[in-house]
Amino acid sequence: MTPRIEILSEKKLIGKRVNMSLANNRTGELWQNFMPKRREISNKITNDMISMQVYKPTHFADFKPTNEFEKWATVEVTDFVNVPTEMETFSLAGGLYAVFDYKGSSNDPSIFQYIFGTWLPSSEYLLDDRPHFEVLGDKYKNNDPNSEEEIWIPIKPKK
Repeated sequence: MTPRIEILSEKKLIGKRVNMSLANNRTGELWQNFMPKRREISNKITNDMISMQVYKPTHFADFKPTNEFEKWATVEVTDFVNVPTEMETFSLAGGLYAVFDYKGSSNDPSIFQYIFGTWLPSSEYLLDDRPHFEVLGDKYKNNDPNSEEEIWIPIKPKK
């Protein structure tokens, strides 16, 4: 699977977040909390949802399933004028990303094993210290083998 390389413009996001690790996965809880309230966000740009991970700079260099990170359930908005109660804002800085068009279950970790274990080491890029995210559009179906999503991995050229 070969990604497309894109330069992302800054995005304004509104949503909810939790601290979690792979060993203490709280993704279901986060989305169950976010989904009923997402209709309160009045200035959405699209109906796509964005699942975002904000990792510490050492997260992958010293990887353990117990490493904590922030997980966000968000949507992209035009501005931060009307932020619903219990929600937060996040400005996602632009930059270079490898974008993988993934078809399969969101519970199958093999795509990430491929990205970090095969594609990235053999590419002309290094992992950059910016948020990772998935765009969950009309073809996304949670835990379904026919689900489709875009996986955005922050990269920078090798020197």
